[in-house]
Amino acid sequence: MSKGKFQIKAVYSTVLLTAASVVLLLGSPVYASTTDSRIESSAKESHIFKTYLNKDTIQVSSKDGVVTLTGTVAEESHKQLAVETVASLPGVQIVDNQLVLKDEKTAGGSDALVRERVKLAMLYHRNLNSARPDIQVQDGVVTVRGEAASKAQIDLATEYIKDVDGVKEVKNEMVVAKAGKTVGEKVEDVGGSIDDASITALIKASLLYHRSTSAINTKVTTVNGMVTLSGTAQNAAEKDLATKFVQDVNGVKGVVNNMVIGKTAEKEATKTK
Repeated sequence: MSKGKFQIKAVYSTVLLTAASVVLLLGSPVYASTTDSRIESSAKESHIFKTYLNKDTIQVSSKDGVVTLTGTVAEESHKQLAVETVASLPGVQIVDNQLVLKDEKTAGGSDALVRERVKLAMLYHRNLNSARPDIQVQDGVVTVRGEAASKAQIDLATEYIKDVDGVKEVKNEMVVAKAGKTVGEKVEDVGGSIDDASITALIKASLLYHRSTSAINTKVTTVNGMVTLSGTAQNAAEKDLATKFVQDVNGVKGVVNNMVIGKTAEKEATKTK
């Protein structure tokens, strides 16, 4: 090989190596920056942030998939909603929750917490979110007033509220609206389609707030509105309840419940040892 050709080949190889080094050095940060930007924008554009947390002041900052939430929220439950929504976004590794309550004075009362749980539980439910009742709680006794679309909706509200953790009694004083009157708007109508991260957050909150499913160890995965549940239930009734509550959540198109019953899970674990 001539000296000139060898020099050209050497230069060409050097250029390739330099280009490869640039890609290796810059590729990861650029990718991370793109992913972080997508995480931040997806959180802000999510159904949860635009519908339930729209009156809160929340900043979302992501660096290499580690997301920090700062700002103020009106209710304690809003912290969990924000965290669960962001944690369900693709690319998120860890969520650092630094959110604080806007008014600490209203944070401590158990009745205030129960009221917020009841209010959110009704908003989550696809057949109850059109109602906007007045909800008052005194020593765990929940009084509900307002109009409903039907007697069935009133009965469903009573049944649903009874199972909310912290509720001791329900006094449902709702009445059926006059014929032809529209009662509220469904959340889907107000906020449009519901993203998967928001659906996952709603499901986790719904299962947590209901006393019948609050102790369930459940993993929730949502893809295009189709929900898959995995984890452990204490018995078949608890597993069935989880399916029922998830099916009732806004945006859910279908549920595949792969949860195992406690004793069954123990047997399977024993087999693998």
